[in-house]
Amino acid sequence: MPAALNVLTVNVHMGFNLLNRRFILPELREAIREVSADMVFLQEVLGAHARYAKRHMNWPQGPQYEFLADTLWTQFAYGQNAAYPDGHHGNALLSKFPILSQQNRDVSVHGHEQRGLLHCTVQLPGTTHPLHTICVHLGLREGHRQRQLGLLCEVIDNEIPGDAPLIVAGDFNDWRTRGHVLMTQCGMHEAFEQAHGRLARTFPARWPLLPVDRIYLRNARAHAPRVLSTHPWSHLSDHVPLFAGIEL
Repeated sequence: MPAALNVLTVNVHMGFNLLNRRFILPELREAIREVSADMVFLQEVLGAHARYAKRHMNWPQGPQYEFLADTLWTQFAYGQNAAYPDGHHGNALLSKFPILSQQNRDVSVHGHEQRGLLHCTVQLPGTTHPLHTICVHLGLREGHRQRQLGLLCEVIDNEIPGDAPLIVAGDFNDWRTRGHVLMTQCGMHEAFEQAHGRLARTFPARWPLLPVDRIYLRNARAHAPRVLSTHPWSHLSDHVPLFAGIEL
């Protein structure tokens, strides 16, 4: 019988709502808990921020990803992408299954936005080969994304066995879908396109028009992928999340 798990990916916008007017991380945690995901791919999650911690009374004592993991996701990995005087943020993976390894790859273009790929291997119950996961947050410029996707495909081709199950999820910022062609060329299929014939629209959260968030799979298939665009998700970030059941 194939292994099965539920996956959620969401850009958490550093714990603030669409227009950065309200700190909503506690509400976001409750919403994530309600989804019953086994693995959560997070982008723009804060590891630390001294100024915000002083300003907001309900700021968590530890990193945001640990606060979101709480007691449900006992395993987590964090890859720092951007550092600044007050703190740092990056990508994270929350998992109910053991994380065997993690590596964060800097794919930033020098002098521009700091971006990264968080590559983890996860051991699922009853499986022989570990699941590979890559949490993605790519740049806003087309040329930068093309370079970053080229590096992502090199990782997939050179470092992940061809028969290994693989999930690549996150914020691709690829609203023109030009990068989608590269992903299919390196052997991936996208969960929503396979299920519904088109990519999911996830940005902006109040009126999702642009397909910037994705769940790509190899040696796995998605079951009933959904865009979580209704309340409360439409008020918890500038992106709405994607959710899918995955069978390996």
